[in-house]
Amino acid sequence: MSSSSPSPTAAAAAAAAGPDYETLANRFRPIFAKIAEGASRREQDHQLPFAEIRELASAGFGAVRVPVAHGGAGASLPQLFRLLTELAAADTNIPQALRGHFAFVEDRLVSSGAQREVWLERFARGEIAGNSWTEVGTVKIGDVITKVSPDPASGEGNFLVNGTKYYSTGSIFADWIDTFAQRTDDGTKVIAVVNAHQPGVVHSDDWDGFGQRTTGSGTSTFTDAVVESENVIDFGTRFKYQTAFYQAVLLAVLAGSIHGAERDIADEVRRRTRIFSHGNADSFAADPQILQVVGQVSARAYAAEAVVERAAQALQGAYEAAFGDDLVEEEHRNDLAELETAQAQVILTELATRATSDIFDALGASGTSTGKNLDRHWRNARTAASHNPWVFKARIVGDWVVNGATPPRVWSIGAGPKADLAAK
Repeated sequence: MSSSSPSPTAAAAAAAAGPDYETLANRFRPIFAKIAEGASRREQDHQLPFAEIRELASAGFGAVRVPVAHGGAGASLPQLFRLLTELAAADTNIPQALRGHFAFVEDRLVSSGAQREVWLERFARGEIAGNSWTEVGTVKIGDVITKVSPDPASGEGNFLVNGTKYYSTGSIFADWIDTFAQRTDDGTKVIAVVNAHQPGVVHSDDWDGFGQRTTGSGTSTFTDAVVESENVIDFGTRFKYQTAFYQAVLLAVLAGSIHGAERDIADEVRRRTRIFSHGNADSFAADPQILQVVGQVSARAYAAEAVVERAAQALQGAYEAAFGDDLVEEEHRNDLAELETAQAQVILTELATRATSDIFDALGASGTSTGKNLDRHWRNARTAASHNPWVFKARIVGDWVVNGATPPRVWSIGAGPKADLAAK
């Protein structure tokens, strides 16, 4: 690390407050507005937002958490999640597509060594990271099929990655892919950061969910994909609040979906000329019952934004603790971040799915027109809320409240023991 560069500890202190939010957000709001204009059409035509994500990256959006000294904006975590909520109001698919990128940025921020600066400079140049963690098929919980092997032919200590991943959200847009794998030489579980621009990496946009259709999620296949030794990172060093961070991005997606529904319902009500004979006013925009529905949706958007802010503050506390020397306090703050994002998920699932459904109470049958595509708000919210099932999170929170049980911070998905019995 050069003597002119601030230490990670100094950068953490600076990021506690971050820049003026309105100044920061105004850099990106014109891009957000353009994204909102094309969101419905992109979904209907299944057009992935390559241009939109590239424009955001070129404008420095992917580097908002990078310290100013390294070419970023030096934003705090609450500021990042406010920005992601604004972006989600424009198009909920894009912040989810960038979820893996911001998680990898966070991991590099709390790391140490020469590679930290290398990555921060890459982010500042507009390079984007994707995400490939979930194994395909009936892999058992805890097993990792994707392998990282030494490449004896390279002569440079490089490795080769082989395997297939699903739910590779954002990888199709990425320059680098944050890939969970296992080394064949020593069995260590690692993050292999693979350059996406090589023949050994193939993406398929085969996510078939009824919502979040343009996140670019799907299958990523690695066939002797080269990864440099310095980009094979021990998973044990991963930033401790990663699961809470991933969940918080989905919280921003849910909050943004309510804001998007609020925007579109208000526009529809404002422009509508037809009224019901048994209504309450000479115009739809003056009918008190219709205004009540819009007001309730708006109130839920307000509450959702406040919930995201509270969860982001907990994450900020975990981030700052990573640079301290009190391990007990650090563990406590990481547990709080996990618990608060879980609590937020439970309540935001209900808020978002209710609000994005209630918009139709104000519009009648005409609101269900496929041309209007207003159902995308509910479909997107329902899909985002289905990740990491909230029912398990509610139980974990309850166990903490009643029994003081520590929440799990790293977990996985895979085939259970009954799958073995069924195969016999």
